Amino acid sequence: MKKVTLLGIFLAVFAISCEGPQGPPGFDGLDGEVIVGATYEIDNVDFAVGTNTINYTFPQDLVNGDAVLVYRLEDVFNGFDVWEPLPTATIFFEGGGFLQYRFNYTIADVDIIIESDDLSTISPEFMLDQVFRIIVVPSDLIGTIDTSNIDNVINLVGKNNIQTIDFSTIN
Repeated sequence: MKKVTLLGIFLAVFAISCEGPQGPPGFDGLDGEVIVGATYEIDNVDFAVGTNTINYTFPQDLVNGDAVLVYRLEDVFNGFDVWEPLPTATIFFEGGGFLQYRFNYTIADVDIIIESDDLSTISPEFMLDQVFRIIVVPSDLIGTIDTSNIDNVINLVGKNNIQTIDFSTIN
C-alpha cells in the first residue's frame, strides 16, 4: 500500500509541475508578460546642470527580485568598446572636483544619475552623448558570473537580445 501511495503522490506532483516544453507563461518572453535576460542600449544621453538624472521605463515590469546592471561606454580602444560597470569609481579632477555615475531601479524603471560637487565645471565628454547598457539578469543566475565584465553578462543573457533606444527621441 505504501508503494501505491508514494507512486500516487509522485505522479500528482509530476502532473502539477509540468507546464509544457517552454516552461511557465512568460519564460520565453513571447507573451509580453515577463522580461527574462533583456539588454537595453540607451544612446544619446545628455546630462545637464539641472538634469543630473535620466529615467528609462522598461517596456514591461521585470520579475520581482531580478538584478539590473548598468554599464557606461567609457571609451573605444582599437575598435573595441570599453564598458565600465556602475557605480563608477569616483573620478577626481586635477583642479579639484569629482564625478561619479550611479543608478537605482525598481521593477518598472531605472534611474541613471551623475553626481559631482559642481556639475557646471564638468567637461562635456562626461555630460553629453553618453551611452549606457542596462542589463536585466535573472536573480538565480547573477551569482554565477563576474558582473564586472560586461562580456560575461552579455553572453549569459544573449548577444542577439540587445534593444537599442535613442534617448533623445523618448525624452
